Amino acid sequence: MYGPGLFADSFAAIDSLKAELDKRRPLTQGEIERLQEDFAVEYTHDSTAIEGNTLTLQETALVLAGVTISQKPFKDHLEVFGHKEAFSYVCDLVTNKTPLSQSIVKKLHTLVLMARPNDGGVWRRVPVRILTTFHLPPQPERIQAKMDRLLADPDISGMHPLQAAALFHLRFEGIHPFIDGNGRTGRLILNLSLMQNGYLPISIKYMQRSKYYDAFESYYREGDDGEAMTRLVIDYERMELEKRLALLGPAPCQEDEWHGPRL
Repeated sequence: MYGPGLFADSFAAIDSLKAELDKRRPLTQGEIERLQEDFAVEYTHDSTAIEGNTLTLQETALVLAGVTISQKPFKDHLEVFGHKEAFSYVCDLVTNKTPLSQSIVKKLHTLVLMARPNDGGVWRRVPVRILTTFHLPPQPERIQAKMDRLLADPDISGMHPLQAAALFHLRFEGIHPFIDGNGRTGRLILNLSLMQNGYLPISIKYMQRSKYYDAFESYYREGDDGEAMTRLVIDYERMELEKRLALLGPAPCQEDEWHGPRL
């Protein structure tokens, strides 16, 4: 396992941006909700599109506003509804400071798989292959033990939060505990981890999905110990922090203390 020194400068740069954001005047509840809503639409589109959803970003926004898109599958409508609900649940977990557990993983998956309720929140009972990676997930009878180990992994808990989130994501997707919806669920858990540690949620872009897939290949085929995925998370987190700081403008002279989630 590579040490924290490999990304020490990057972590320091990210944490400096985060500290700067933490000093800014807290937003009103209405401003928080607007930023959360705007992010949720883009994030829902990217995450579902990576898994084959055919709705465009504009169509996703319309569907979430209650508009039915003709010529598009009803399944695609349910997928974006489910993902949006799952992200709202993640925000609630952050607000309530609820730690990740197997029941939360299954609840997120149930929301994500709104279009296939019979498979929601249930460990898969058949072997699967992941078409985008060299790795072969474990047999069904090993899933429970693998998930127990992952959720209790002391190595991950001792890492920098960005590194820990990236490695947990790689290992969760490697277990592939569900028959479908693992990618969307895993990216929601990734954001839950980031937000619980005071960072902004990230949206892995549909147009950059090949780089995302390459990060899995680097880990499972080439044994890079998560370097590529960590770099991807760092780059997206930096982008979100810089975007938010630019939006808020210069910091005022005196700041109020803020303890809520960073949305």
